[in-house]
Amino acid sequence: MSDQNRLGVFKTYKLYVGGKFPRSESGRVYEVTDSKGQWLANAPQSSRKDARDAVVAARKAFGGWSGATAYNRGQVLYRVAEMLEGRKEQFVREVAASEGLSKSKAAAAVDAAIDRWVWYAGWTDKIGQIAGGANPVAGPYLNLSTPEPTGVVAVLAPQKSSFLGLVSVIAPVIATGNTAVVIASADAPLPALSLGEVLATSDVPGGVVNILSGVTAEIAAPLAAHQDVNAIDLTGADAELAKELEIAAADNLKRVLRPQPVDADGASDSENWLASPGTHRLTAFLETKTVWHPTGALGAAGSSY
Repeated sequence: MSDQNRLGVFKTYKLYVGGKFPRSESGRVYEVTDSKGQWLANAPQSSRKDARDAVVAARKAFGGWSGATAYNRGQVLYRVAEMLEGRKEQFVREVAASEGLSKSKAAAAVDAAIDRWVWYAGWTDKIGQIAGGANPVAGPYLNLSTPEPTGVVAVLAPQKSSFLGLVSVIAPVIATGNTAVVIASADAPLPALSLGEVLATSDVPGGVVNILSGVTAEIAAPLAAHQDVNAIDLTGADAELAKELEIAAADNLKRVLRPQPVDADGASDSENWLASPGTHRLTAFLETKTVWHPTGALGAAGSSY
């Protein structure tokens, strides 16, 4: 059969929940267009039920993921970077179309995103030395503080930086042992949904990252109020929505990360995603556990154990 008579196979984008690729429970989809208004694909429009299902999957995966060694999590994250490198051309096309960038600028953004993933992979077994330590106490005790993951984190991805910003908010959450429910950029969800395919074919256990697409406010509201969500990152929310979500999150004392300042459009995308990320996103969703351990009486001749 000649190529001119062949019908191309259109890509069907789906959600990524619990390691699987469901369509939205509502059956709804919405059109995703490029910067010039040209149709790119239909993306699933997630419902509140999809959000709740994603939380269930994230909670189920939390025990195994948080219980893995930090070194092992680093290996898993590095494997994701390897897979992204192999599919770089696809992400360059999607980022260029989604953000209206030239191919060279889109390639630079994708390269930076892959490098960012590697950077966070290297921090998994080091952040404990930064965020924890031995505390001096007056008495025959060892007093140690160690960081532990908060739990299930809802993440509102940046609205404008569809891939580099996305990676910059997902990777630190899971690097420290949390699990994530991610709301992709409403206007540019395709790189996020494709990232789900990469995660599914890497070593990341199902449920560690769950990716939803649709109307940000509609999906974020049930997540902010959900009693089994432990923290929320409001990067992709405008000022008005962020305030509403903060109020809802207070009901079960969620940790809230609200980047400042917002830009003229009201979204927190004024952050320079190409800048060095530092460690603040790694520590934003960590709890500190302090343990006292008796060492015995200290005498003139030395320690007694």
